Amino acid sequence: MPEEVYSYEVVHEAEDNTLRINAENIPKVPSIEDDPITMAKTVEMLAATKGITKIVFYQKRDYEYDYYQTQILTEIAKIYNSLLKQRDALKYDMTSGIYGRYYDARYTELQYIIYTTLKSDPIAAYVRLRRLLRREGIELQRNIDPRMEPVIKKFISVVKYILDILEKTRLITLAKPYLTGYTLGDRNIYRRIFAPIIRPDFMYTKLQAQYPVDATEIDNFTIGRGTEVSVFRLHDSVQTLYHITPPEFKLTEDEYEILDLARNILSEHKPTREEFVDPLRMREVFLNVGRDLIEELATYHNVKLGPEKIEMLAEILIRYTVGFGLIEVILQDSDVQDISINSPAGNVPIFIVHGKYDDCVTNILPTRTETDSWAGKLRMISGRPLDEANPILDTELTLPSARTRVAVITSPLDPTGLAFSFRRHRDKPWTLPLFIHYKMIDHLAAGLISFLIDGTRTILIAGTRSSGKTSFIGSMLTEIMRRYRIITIEDTLELPTDSLRKLGYNIQSLKVASALERETTEVSASDGIRSTLRLGDSALIVGEVRSREAISLYEAMRVGAAANVVAGTIHAANPYGVYDRVVNDIGVPNTSFKATDIIIVANPIKSPDGLHKWRRITQITEVRKHWTKDPLVEKGFVDLMRYDAKKDRLVPTDEFINGDSDVLKAIAGNIKEFAGNWDAVWDNIELRAKIKKRLVEVAEKNNDLDMLEADFVILANDMYHLYAEEVKERTGKLKSQQIFLKWDNWLKKAVRQRKMKKEGERE
Repeated sequence: MPEEVYSYEVVHEAEDNTLRINAENIPKVPSIEDDPITMAKTVEMLAATKGITKIVFYQKRDYEYDYYQTQILTEIAKIYNSLLKQRDALKYDMTSGIYGRYYDARYTELQYIIYTTLKSDPIAAYVRLRRLLRREGIELQRNIDPRMEPVIKKFISVVKYILDILEKTRLITLAKPYLTGYTLGDRNIYRRIFAPIIRPDFMYTKLQAQYPVDATEIDNFTIGRGTEVSVFRLHDSVQTLYHITPPEFKLTEDEYEILDLARNILSEHKPTREEFVDPLRMREVFLNVGRDLIEELATYHNVKLGPEKIEMLAEILIRYTVGFGLIEVILQDSDVQDISINSPAGNVPIFIVHGKYDDCVTNILPTRTETDSWAGKLRMISGRPLDEANPILDTELTLPSARTRVAVITSPLDPTGLAFSFRRHRDKPWTLPLFIHYKMIDHLAAGLISFLIDGTRTILIAGTRSSGKTSFIGSMLTEIMRRYRIITIEDTLELPTDSLRKLGYNIQSLKVASALERETTEVSASDGIRSTLRLGDSALIVGEVRSREAISLYEAMRVGAAANVVAGTIHAANPYGVYDRVVNDIGVPNTSFKATDIIIVANPIKSPDGLHKWRRITQITEVRKHWTKDPLVEKGFVDLMRYDAKKDRLVPTDEFINGDSDVLKAIAGNIKEFAGNWDAVWDNIELRAKIKKRLVEVAEKNNDLDMLEADFVILANDMYHLYAEEVKERTGKLKSQQIFLKWDNWLKKAVRQRKMKKEGERE
């Protein structure tokens, strides 16, 4: 093969010295692990250069070998260089007579191994040297001519010298466990050691395309438009690998060419701030332009593309121009909850939190170019700064595949560059029946929460980060009757207000300034909360209580608790942690804190091995009003339900069972049928619990979990209220058995209708 096809340059970028090798004219994929010629040429280049930290072959795709793999090959290059300088010393003195001439063939073989095989197949070179040593050892033992002994010993010493050097290399150390049964020329061992990160030349993100060798595949599935996902348990690590192969890595060379040309044309247009105001609308415009552009380019270059292929290429094009690259691909998996991208870019893979497989490492490495692009787009979308004076950006991002909350940090807070956290919001609102299905709560807890919401209590959802606080308060929204107005207040829009509005809710969303923002034109959270008091009777839901806005929230609680439910989320691990945060850290007076009726605590529960975790509600606690200084010392906190680890569920406390609850008594005191009658209160809570339980059982039995989604759950809640009213008007009492029978008959009818509809759609 002509030498010039392996031309190269050394590119200096930050801490990296990259050996970039031109593989455009190589008629096959450049592969150190598969191709002896490619390996030999690479060793020669490394021998001729110094300080190389990465090797990149570029064709239509870039094939990058990281620092660790590069150093393995650099060691071989250094040995080759050293032995090349000793070439004369490794020749046998031909003037030593017949015995020297006899060993000239041995030295010729040795030099071929050193100067040819070592470059292209160092493992084979090592094995051949060991065989040479064994052969010469046998020759020395059976030698009957004493004049040959120094000749053989000299040759053995040369072979031992080279073997000793190779023995110390990382390549041979890694290869040794696999040498049993090894055949010369077999390159399977190299495939265990070398695996390039591959990316098309139109994208910046790198992707480890090959599957791990020492791993067990535990799942595989497809997301989006043909993205293959494989999940692996790594044998030598506690990590789980989430390995994706998106369609952009499976295109033909013609398709790559069309896509690259389209990207170059489309990238000449720089979206303005005005265009980013409505990102989804902008993407739709660009997608239409992209389809036309790809179709025109394909026609011009005589490449046949069907409508589906054009659509797929257009979507890929948008991802790598105005979109967020492989982040969008990952978010197509509805079980992905969080995406973390740490700095420095290019050195660390993306990590995710998955609903089924918990914390996972991915095979994706975003580069500095990619992260800089994302940061610029998020600045325009949010209209907020991200610079040294404002090193934190908190915003929301709506993509075709998901809604996410995005947090970005940069220097000086992050001294090594940009770091991102994408928190995926569920496509549909969570519901209490869904949480029963996933065992975050049980049916009795759901019945109690439903009763408390209808009882217009003030509720705080507490928990650690990623405990499910926001998801849980979102599920509580579906328990508020659609006849009431709801006002939500958030600094980053996470609550499912748009979805609920489409489901007929009278809901108003308010967006306020983040507590982390230094200078902003947005209204403060405190002013936002106070403004709700002028907006009429409404349920008030605060996305998260972070700072001084808590004072305004408690003002709203004290004013509005009797009229409708007031709720919010707060970072704390237990009820006293809520008190400590609100009173001691934020400065809400003791007397104001008593406006809190209920604290619901959500915390992750871990398995004994530490490898798995589940979200659970661990406490439902009421705040009593008789204490003066410290609710913990003066028994101001009373658990109504508490998590039992052995049973893996919430269990009712004696106080709850016996009706020793000031909050539940206060609710009952405002309702004629419940006043002074604990049995009636308990009966109603059990009725609500029974309805939730029945709904979950029917959905699971019919394999129709869509029945647990917000649209059907809200309808089921409406039917409960309607049947309760109907039974009371007819009998004068809330007879639970009759209400349940009516509701259950409605459910059976609804299930039959759903089945008939599905059968009709299949036909």
